Amino acid sequence: MRLILSRKGFDSAAGGVPSPILPDGRMIVLPIPDAHSLTTYGELAQGGEPLGPLVGDLTRGRLTARDRVHLDPDLLEESLSRPPGWRPLFGQMGQAQGHLRNQEVGPGDLFLFFGLFRQVARALDGWAFVREARPRHVLWGWMQVERVLPLDGPLPAEMAWASDHPHCQRQASNNVLYLARRHLAIDGLAETLPGAGIFSHDAPALRLTAPEAANVSDWRLPSWWYPHRGRPPLSYHADLDRWRQQAEYTELKAVARGQEFVLDAAAYPEALPWAAELIRSRAASQA
Repeated sequence: MRLILSRKGFDSAAGGVPSPILPDGRMIVLPIPDAHSLTTYGELAQGGEPLGPLVGDLTRGRLTARDRVHLDPDLLEESLSRPPGWRPLFGQMGQAQGHLRNQEVGPGDLFLFFGLFRQVARALDGWAFVREARPRHVLWGWMQVERVLPLDGPLPAEMAWASDHPHCQRQASNNVLYLARRHLAIDGLAETLPGAGIFSHDAPALRLTAPEAANVSDWRLPSWWYPHRGRPPLSYHADLDRWRQQAEYTELKAVARGQEFVLDAAAYPEALPWAAELIRSRAASQA
């Protein structure tokens, strides 16, 4: 099995600003804009919070509730009105999907989605970023793959409900959908947990950026991430100068670009139990 760190949501390049952490600690993932999509920001909500006002305020009107949105990965049924049979989905295409294909990502593998976040507060004229709050990379969701669906032809009849997904609106090379498992399946995990979902609230265990780091790509990871004794590093991070092992953790200077970073869980037996515990503990705190 493989663990994939997948960069998704607003950042300085896509969307132009971080996604917000609300005063009560809720993380609201702002999907990137997409003129080809059938869905607008004004149609979306997360945890009861409408995305339209957040997008308009935080981008200072550059994006509005009327702009179309690339809702992908699409993990929460309550985000908008759904057709019967809906399941969580993630789409990828082009070079990024070529990397996932070359890494043989498929059924059973686990995506952990991360993005750029920053604290916000209400101001007189709406939502605004907290001036002294630094942006940081944070894990915000997960999805375990049940099935990979190439989009080089019509969808199977039983997947017709997925036709509104933004990747179904594009003709592109290596364009695929990943369908989520209904329930998480990881060796040693006794509880029944959803195969996809979000981490609703910010927490230290979910933060990738090191505390007080000057650069959001300076990460602090558990010590077992260090690629010693011939273990293959996280993909796109083969340069060992990017890694530094400390007594209680591992430091990584993550690459600034790239969407999908793949770790071979067979070489890192700690990886999937670590991810399962993140999901279990956060699911319990949200129940």
